[in-house]
Amino acid sequence: MFDEEDVEAKILFGSTEATKEEKTERCSPYDGIVVSIAQACDSDDTVHALKIAKEAAKEAAKTPLSQRILWLEDVAKRLEEEKEVFALMLTKEVAKPIAFSRIEVDRCIETIKLTVLELANLAGETIPTDIMPSGRKTMAYYRREPAGVIACITPFNFPLNLVAHKIAPALGAGNAVVLKPTPEAPMTAYMLAKLFISSEYAVKDALSVVYGDAEVGSTLVKSDIPRVISFTGSVPVGNIIMSQAGIKKVSLELGGNAATYIDESADLELAAARCAFGAFYNSGQVCISLQRIYVNAEVYGEFATLIAMETAKLKVGSPYEDDTFMGPLIDSESKERAKNWIASAKAEGARVIVGGEETVEGLFPPTVMADVTDEMKIICEEVFAPIVSLVSVSNYDTAVKKMNDSPYGLQFSIFTNDLKMTQNFIDDAECGGVVINDIPTLRFDVQPYGGAKLSGVGREGPKWALEEFTEIKSIVIC
Repeated sequence: MFDEEDVEAKILFGSTEATKEEKTERCSPYDGIVVSIAQACDSDDTVHALKIAKEAAKEAAKTPLSQRILWLEDVAKRLEEEKEVFALMLTKEVAKPIAFSRIEVDRCIETIKLTVLELANLAGETIPTDIMPSGRKTMAYYRREPAGVIACITPFNFPLNLVAHKIAPALGAGNAVVLKPTPEAPMTAYMLAKLFISSEYAVKDALSVVYGDAEVGSTLVKSDIPRVISFTGSVPVGNIIMSQAGIKKVSLELGGNAATYIDESADLELAAARCAFGAFYNSGQVCISLQRIYVNAEVYGEFATLIAMETAKLKVGSPYEDDTFMGPLIDSESKERAKNWIASAKAEGARVIVGGEETVEGLFPPTVMADVTDEMKIICEEVFAPIVSLVSVSNYDTAVKKMNDSPYGLQFSIFTNDLKMTQNFIDDAECGGVVINDIPTLRFDVQPYGGAKLSGVGREGPKWALEEFTEIKSIVIC
């Protein structure tokens, strides 16, 4: 279906494609080659897409559930057939190593299939209105109905699967969608949207795609047409959305400062291997990327040696090679910011035990910092780079207190063989997700996903997204 030479992401005003004279080029973060071209949308384009969605939402709401299920199944099937084309475009646009791009395509397929499974359970229940003396027996129940128009704004780090996490449940529930994908991966989003729009089961004009940054995003958020804003991205932008959205449902999946505790009872070799993966997967550009490792003082030295060894094994290089674990950061500004994080921590007394200097190819390597303390900027803020910090602590209580002493609360984890400690940690961790004996970077798409504090509002995952994208209607028949 897709020609590799066609790299122009067109506007989708519902089922109609459009182009503009002004366009933006996307260059590969790895070699600087132009890999895709997007239309430079503005506020007028966004309003036009929203008006189309408003009309389409009426028809979408009437579409039989069976058709919507066939629609999603058809998209998943055709995505499977085009898997390598999608994986290569992911690697071109955001320089994700090709092995992990293939995994993301697989996860996207699974996300769509999971949505189909959850649609079967998108129902209400009967209510006993005579439960109290003031009531009386009636036929009362509630059901879920489409919210209407959903505005979806997605990030660069998972530019395929995170689009699916929004548009598959939104369309499956009978809504219309206006998608603003990340400027870093317009073609990836366009290709997925084309699978939806070209399906024989598609609801006409139910999905629109516009490109751009602040102007387009602000127009989407401020408009009174969307009933739900679904955003994944940074805390500053999340704050802007909350201030601009007005009275509508807002779902925000924001930043994190993921942490783990290594207890003296833990399997240190397992912990070191998994922590190296969790800290440096996707170049650390994951909201649940492991950033803080609190290690019991009794095993601190041993663990530091082990994680340094595991980190040194990771191949950094061309994202087009099958065995590459880590490619470049998304842009030069991110690389410079990572360098500044390292310089600041070193000036404050931390040590680099592996990494820290650019490779021959100019790539920023996976970096482990030791002797980090609570006051250092590198541990207080979200780094969003391949840097992890080791902090020595005397016991579990100290570790969990430090973990919770953060404005973020997305996911935390613990490595321990102490059952009582495990039980305590589940209660003590102030976050949206807890992982035992693995990294906080662990996420299954079937789970609810979201955080506490500044890490967001609402939950993703097909089951929970379907709830976000629907409204409850209560009915009483006397």
